[in-house]
Amino acid sequence: MSSASTRPPASTSGVVAPPPLIYAVPLVAGLLLQHWRPMPFVPGWAAVPLGIACVLFGLLGLPAVLAFHKAKTSPNPLRPSTAVVTTGPYRFSRNPMYVGITLLYVGVAIWVNTVWPLPFLPVILIVMHYGVIVREEAYLERTFGEEYRQYRQRVRRWL
Repeated sequence: MSSASTRPPASTSGVVAPPPLIYAVPLVAGLLLQHWRPMPFVPGWAAVPLGIACVLFGLLGLPAVLAFHKAKTSPNPLRPSTAVVTTGPYRFSRNPMYVGITLLYVGVAIWVNTVWPLPFLPVILIVMHYGVIVREEAYLERTFGEEYRQYRQRVRRWL
């Protein structure tokens, strides 16, 4: 007979889906809606420069991935974590990859000049919060204990 209290801790965070997929599906849906029923978001002359700027800021998530590799742990939440990463952008945000991918999402919507992906963004952020971040944080606390609790107290979740 097995119960939750007697099971060994999970070896991964148990996120609901890979974060890039959580963002990609609604983005593609929004781009398809734009194809069928165009609905611009910004003045046409501003779309490309604003979109590119937002996408470039979104690429700030790349140093976060590099920090994971430097710490010799996987950035993939579907794999076990072997270290608490506190360097690079993790000094300022516990979720710089998610900040980056959110900026990429908004940047693509602006670049393509469509409002359609934007109504999906609050839903994405709710799924990310409850289906990914809360689960990751619980996993990291179970796995790393006091080391993670101290990090969580020092560094904000988003910005």
